[in-house]
Amino acid sequence: MGRIGFLAFPGVEELDLVGPWEMATMWRDYAGGPECLLVAQQKGPVRCAKGLAILAEADFASCPPLDALVVPGGFAAFDEAKNATLVDFVRAAARGGNDVLSVCSGSFILLAAGLLEDRRATTHWKVLGQLREAGVEVVEDRFVRDGNIWSSGGVSAGMDLMLHFIAETAGAEVAAAVQHNAEYYPTRRLYGRAHAAPGMPAYMKGL
Repeated sequence: MGRIGFLAFPGVEELDLVGPWEMATMWRDYAGGPECLLVAQQKGPVRCAKGLAILAEADFASCPPLDALVVPGGFAAFDEAKNATLVDFVRAAARGGNDVLSVCSGSFILLAAGLLEDRRATTHWKVLGQLREAGVEVVEDRFVRDGNIWSSGGVSAGMDLMLHFIAETAGAEVAAAVQHNAEYYPTRRLYGRAHAAPGMPAYMKGL
């Protein structure tokens, strides 16, 4: 794998993007992983949902060939799902069986691009029902793979998705090196019982 693109757009949820970016760049730096590239509809600064400004290195027209594309979410993803230029870019990224990974509500951009047709997928727990109503076979796991289409739950789940992607793509030992250098060993401590409330996804109820 030579290059992973990370899609940015105004209002993108920070950790949806930065979490997988951190794991992928750890792969690049510590285990010979692919180049990582931030791409947006226009080059330059992009303001995220919570105010963080990031810098897109490439626009859609100048973006070099990608082997995989990460599509983050946030509330703004629902607007971007109506952005034909962005949706066309995402659709094109999947051609030839290239991997496309969505985080959180980024799944709705994949839906708009036609990439979830006859696919299993997941998304943030707040909009699982909405994805199901759109005709997608929803799986209530933290992350899901269906062929070259990968999806995860909300926000922090993108880190687990990328780590699993690394393991599936480059092997468990490479993923272990990434996990160790990132010191990504989440505790099993749970705060309160919100995860067990009615309507939460199955994987949360099993915690």
